[in-house]
Amino acid sequence: MRTTEAQPQSETISQYARMPASLVGALGLAWGALLGWAMLWGNLVAGHSSLPATWGRMGASLALVAAASAGWFFWRRTSAGRFIGLVALGMALGTLGDFFNANLLNTVVPLKDPVLGGMISFGLGHVAYIAACLLAAKDAALRNRFKQYGWLTVWLLVATVGWYGIVYVGASDQTRALVWPALPYSLLLASTAGFASGLAAQHRGFVPLAVGAALFFLSDMLLAFGLFRGGFPHSTEFVWLTYSPGQMLIVFGALAVCPILAAHRTAHSGGAGG
Repeated sequence: MRTTEAQPQSETISQYARMPASLVGALGLAWGALLGWAMLWGNLVAGHSSLPATWGRMGASLALVAAASAGWFFWRRTSAGRFIGLVALGMALGTLGDFFNANLLNTVVPLKDPVLGGMISFGLGHVAYIAACLLAAKDAALRNRFKQYGWLTVWLLVATVGWYGIVYVGASDQTRALVWPALPYSLLLASTAGFASGLAAQHRGFVPLAVGAALFFLSDMLLAFGLFRGGFPHSTEFVWLTYSPGQMLIVFGALAVCPILAAHRTAHSGGAGG
């Protein structure tokens, strides 16, 4: 009985392998083109604060939201649907954070410091990413606690040292109000990298996801350095060329493991019936 029930899900997995590849590939190209446009326009024409460069960056993030959402649409009837749905939610919240940081939401959500709105949005996005990692570990039966929590501990230590050296030591009167909110925020981003690294240590299919989470964390450290220790040359390029590829690897890395998660659960369902 279980074996026959698993068959439609196997067919769904096979269908997904054919249907969304061109769509997700096109969205990946759109992401790269928009990010490249923003970098070129910002450097060669009118600066990174100009509207064409700003909307190029926002468009790159929106392309990733579309890619993750497309993945959810095609996987929603399989056991991988919840996983990629959480990744899509995390990417959408991250894009909301981009809009806050670009000062594009002041008329809708007026805040004294838009950076705080960005931190809240990104933080909630990382809660979704962490939930996706925990769900993936469960669905793929990756239960090595030493690797999982060992990597988490390493990343939390890195975040604490980075926060102290960049934020706590470098705070000024203008940024002092952000010092303590920055600590749990940094630990949250590090937790995503830690859980993703724990998955990658157990299954190489999760390596792109882990690299993406690490790049996201690096971009946050670069952003914090510019905010708390003063700007540095080409800071926008360094931040966006770590942050946006990091988000891209999280999204496309998540899409790449959806067949693994769905197939594992399908095989488990079929096997359970004996």
